[in-house]
Amino acid sequence: MNFNTSPPRGMRDILPQETEIRDFAIARILAVYRQYGFSHIETPALESIGLLTGGQGGENEKLIYKILKRGEKLDLDRRDIAAEDLVDLGLRFDLTVPLTRYYANNRSNLPRVFKSIQLGSVWRAERPQRGRFRQFTQCDIDMIGVGSELCEAELLEATSEALVAVGFKDFTIRINDRKILSGMAAAAGFDTAAHDGIFVTLDKLDKIGTDGVGAELTAAGHPAAAIAAIMTMLDAMPRDATGLQAAAAALPESIDRDAFQALENVAEAVTAAADGRYTVEYDPTLVRGMGYYTGQIFEIQYGDYPFSIAGGGRYDRMIGRMIGTEVPACGFSIGFERVITILMEEGLADGDAGRRLAVIVADNDPLPAVLAAARALRADGYAATLLPRQRKLGRQIANLADEGFDFFSVFRGDAERPEVEAVRKD
Repeated sequence: MNFNTSPPRGMRDILPQETEIRDFAIARILAVYRQYGFSHIETPALESIGLLTGGQGGENEKLIYKILKRGEKLDLDRRDIAAEDLVDLGLRFDLTVPLTRYYANNRSNLPRVFKSIQLGSVWRAERPQRGRFRQFTQCDIDMIGVGSELCEAELLEATSEALVAVGFKDFTIRINDRKILSGMAAAAGFDTAAHDGIFVTLDKLDKIGTDGVGAELTAAGHPAAAIAAIMTMLDAMPRDATGLQAAAAALPESIDRDAFQALENVAEAVTAAADGRYTVEYDPTLVRGMGYYTGQIFEIQYGDYPFSIAGGGRYDRMIGRMIGTEVPACGFSIGFERVITILMEEGLADGDAGRRLAVIVADNDPLPAVLAAARALRADGYAATLLPRQRKLGRQIANLADEGFDFFSVFRGDAERPEVEAVRKD
């Protein structure tokens, strides 16, 4: 029987060269986050379907990989069977929803201000494209228990420093606030109950443009006057961090001025921390599609890439839905797969490249001496790999560059120390 050896569509086999770069990036990112006092935690890949479809995941709730019930719980012989009769679990589509359950379940054993790191796979049944997969890795930091903009400022600085540590520079942090967007929607004349759906549509501005968003809002039955009003507000607002007060002045007085002041405080603090290495920009069109955001939201854009490389925001009401008591919370997620895509395309980082060494060993070479030679090379900082000597040694050495090696050493038992030569790279 012939099997298709390709992975499922939207999922990948990751080869050693990329894995090394991924390991390099993970190590640098985790080191920075730990310096900021965040603790590494893990949550299960599977969560209850009720949690995942609780109305907080926005468009991603349509992309859940659902898991059939098992054993006696799965009764396919029933008549009039519905989807909820077949499914009780799903693969997580992000790391934030599982974190809220984690906190609700473990809060008695956690500090009052809880700062977490999560790094793991998530799954979304969406159309694969460049930098977007159906299984991908997210890297999140979250702070639970801090209601002030101290939280946002630290999350933005820590994530920016993590990106700098893996080789990024001259990127742009875009910031906005859901309270400002809600005020604009109300002032434009949209019903409060419709705001979440409106925000999901506005989040598509960078993909389908003003005309596309207007057409989608019209098709959803929203008043033409309200659509025109919110588009006019968005067009009139400046798009830089220094223009926050001008942006506030351009909007109706009913819109929360404290939100603008808090954004300005964060922008000023993070701009000072950046010291010219990256910039902060107010973007009134930034929405972010998740339904759980309640306050400041942010994304990081790098160069001309048509996607953000990190995003997050405040979600103060999410934990309260589970435990009955409001707990402030805010998080920032690095789009890890997109970061790796850029690192590989632009060569911003190459793991431990430059120190890969092949030790070529004949069949009759004494194993204790061979292992000792390899240990000595590793002590000198090489990543040494033992390779059996091939019949045509010259051809074997010529092929080492294609296999990713930078140096080689042909083992000689009578040598005091292994002789190292550079691999010729044509």
